[in-house]
Amino acid sequence: MSSGPALVSILRQDSYLIASVHTALDDSEMIRLRNNLVEQIGRYRSNGVIIDVAALDVLDSFGAKTLATIAEMARLRGALTVIVGIQPDVAFAMVQLGMGTAGVPTALDLEEGLAYLNARVPRRPVRGPLGD
Repeated sequence: MSSGPALVSILRQDSYLIASVHTALDDSEMIRLRNNLVEQIGRYRSNGVIIDVAALDVLDSFGAKTLATIAEMARLRGALTVIVGIQPDVAFAMVQLGMGTAGVPTALDLEEGLAYLNARVPRRPVRGPLGD
C-alpha cells in the first residue's frame, strides 16, 4: 500500500499511453514501470508510448538502459516509443558519461512527442480493455 503520491502516472490518450515520471525511481520502480507499460500496451492495444522524464534531474545508466528496454519491448508489441522532457543538465551528463537512449526517439516536450507519434503512427480506432 502506497502512503505517498504516485511516482509515475500512466494515462491513455486515444491509442497512446503517456507515462509521466514524477520523481527519481530506484531500480525496482523502473522495473515496475517497464512491466506496467508493457502490460498496458496489450490491454489498450496502444500503438504509441510517450515517457515524460521532465521531472528527473538525474538519470543513471540503469534508468537509461531500462528506458531503451521499454522502447524495444513496446516495439515488439507494436508500439512506437518516444522519450520527452530530458533536462539540459541530464542530457549533458548522459553525453559526458557515454550514455544514450539506444536509438529511442526523443522530443523536447509532450507536445512535440505527440506530434512525433502522430506523424509516424497509423491511427486506429480507440478500444478499451474489453474491446469497447
